[in-house]
Amino acid sequence: MVNTTGTLQFMGKPSIVSTGVIVGPMEKQSPFADSFDEILPLENEPNETYEQANTRFIEKACSVAVKKGHEKLENVDVFIGGDLINQLSPTNFAARQLSIPLLGVFSACASSMESIILGCLLLESGNAKSILAGASSHHPAVERQFRYPLEYGAQKPKTAQWTVTAAGFALLQKQAKNAPIISHATIGRVVDGKQKNALHMGAAMAPAARDTIERHLTNTNSKMADYDIIMTGDLGKIGLSILKEMFQDEDSGVILQDAGAQFYGEDSFFNAGASGAGCSAAVFFSHIYGQLKKGVFSRVLLVATGALLSPLTFQQGETIPCIAHAIECRMEKRG
Repeated sequence: MVNTTGTLQFMGKPSIVSTGVIVGPMEKQSPFADSFDEILPLENEPNETYEQANTRFIEKACSVAVKKGHEKLENVDVFIGGDLINQLSPTNFAARQLSIPLLGVFSACASSMESIILGCLLLESGNAKSILAGASSHHPAVERQFRYPLEYGAQKPKTAQWTVTAAGFALLQKQAKNAPIISHATIGRVVDGKQKNALHMGAAMAPAARDTIERHLTNTNSKMADYDIIMTGDLGKIGLSILKEMFQDEDSGVILQDAGAQFYGEDSFFNAGASGAGCSAAVFFSHIYGQLKKGVFSRVLLVATGALLSPLTFQQGETIPCIAHAIECRMEKRG
């Protein structure tokens, strides 16, 4: 394994064997809906809290990923996951039910890619053979914690994004047949663009996305045109436009895209698009993964972005530090 200022090269060919993506009812409006494994009719069942529902989404996504990978839960060595709720409560409670050794992570909406990177490191070191990794978010639960309970009916500006209700997880193993491999990863650095508006997250996260993409390209001796797609996590429509301006000297074209900007299509109800730890996880582990499996894509760079604020730091008037973690996936030609 080679490490060059945060960029890792995985020689053991850690592979994404299978994935599981479970989403809520609003997410059926997504242009990616046909790629999701299941769209649940309710965000929470009767007598079930939003946080309990988030836990259930995680459990279902993990079960789907394991089943599709023809594996058994008891054979999974480590469960790596994260969410946005207090002290990772949904992930912790899901691990209680799954009964798999847990590594809980928090990089806000970048948690899915942090989970994948840690999973690859465990596989590369030979200390694990099978890993479940991913992240989740739940719209009503996240809104209640970071902004206002939905019952308040608070109005949002056009810069705001809609938190996705989704759980996306991947089953990782080494050198799996006919599966995309993760060749490289770049660990994000905390970048603070001095933004304070928690309802304009795209502007806050774009500098972190730029930093990670630039380092990844430099450290792998690559250029944007080498990829079928470079997809960021949840900058949303405004954040993506800011990122493209930052790369205006590059030939980014349609290569540079964003899961949050595309998640709900052009529906203006969702303002600047989507966000949440489940946003990038859902798109990366459904649509992008499917395109790799089909051979439509052969090399992609997936960059999940996260805003590392909390309700406390926001109330204290702090700026919003952000991070972006990236993985490079390749679909090798079948011999």
